[in-house]
Amino acid sequence: MGAGDLLDPQGGLAEPGYATAEVRRYRRGAIRAHPLRIKEWDYYAVLNQDVGLCLTVADNDYLGVLAVHWLDFGKARALQGGVLLPLPMGRMGLPESADTGDIVQVHDRLSMAFRHEAGGRRLTVDFPGFAGGRGLKGELWLAQPPMDRMVIATPFPGAPRAFYYNQKINCLPASGEVVVGGDTHLFDPGSAFGVLDWGRGVWTYDNTWYWGSASGRVDGRPFGFNIGHGFGDTSAATENMVFLDGRAHKLDEVTFHLPDGTFDQAPWRFTSNDGRFEMTFEPIVDRASDSGLLGLVRSSQHQVFGRYTGSVGLDDGTRLPVENLLGFAEKVANRW
Repeated sequence: MGAGDLLDPQGGLAEPGYATAEVRRYRRGAIRAHPLRIKEWDYYAVLNQDVGLCLTVADNDYLGVLAVHWLDFGKARALQGGVLLPLPMGRMGLPESADTGDIVQVHDRLSMAFRHEAGGRRLTVDFPGFAGGRGLKGELWLAQPPMDRMVIATPFPGAPRAFYYNQKINCLPASGEVVVGGDTHLFDPGSAFGVLDWGRGVWTYDNTWYWGSASGRVDGRPFGFNIGHGFGDTSAATENMVFLDGRAHKLDEVTFHLPDGTFDQAPWRFTSNDGRFEMTFEPIVDRASDSGLLGLVRSSQHQVFGRYTGSVGLDDGTRLPVENLLGFAEKVANRW
């Protein structure tokens, strides 16, 4: 995928495909679809070996979402809360680039900000009523050294003005602290890492997607991956990519083999058509939610956090073993 505008004058993708940097310019004003089909979000997941914090700011046009999730891996527990904003219709001001522009949301019950600073990103959150009044407040710094990322532009069959433009930035070393119910949790960049999921697009009504991600160290080297499928026409490119020492290694197709029964009781398994990604995933906790509105809108989410073990094949043919790497895998079904 080369440089240029993301959309053509008719509002369709100028060039489907993938890149390892933000080379295509997204402009909300270039969209030619109905406003209620536009979906924009920034999602951060920051994990250390004991706990994790997930923050979401989403503008789905008819509904804005500010969401906070706190994960305790030792207790296998997920706590969540947030604020819903009716009919934001783009007024939340989500940036048109993953590399510039801040998000600042200040409301009576919840304040959240994602800010760019030299060398990284600063996340702040203040949610006094979180978890029945226990409260959650924190500030995390995500360093961002020069590195590749996963960037993909995906069309949808039969919907020429629908598209998904997505960036995933893995392996962001995290430092700072989060206070939950008076307990302080420290994040050290040697063992804590964040990932950004930056999504902009025009979506069709009914979709189910699968996504997996992990970031950490293998043999002391920064390592992570992004895998997924289920949305749109990915014949031009998949979003499957491995990162080692800041360099991307592109994979082809990865299949998610989900367990029978509940999502968090049995191992998941992952295979690839080229044999380069072979993993098992041991669940710890399922961050599950199921919400709807008037029978027309529904989101069913199972984001399961756990540990990956297996191996990946790099571009030069090297086989890299992976053991107990913390990450997540999810299945999300949306009618939106």
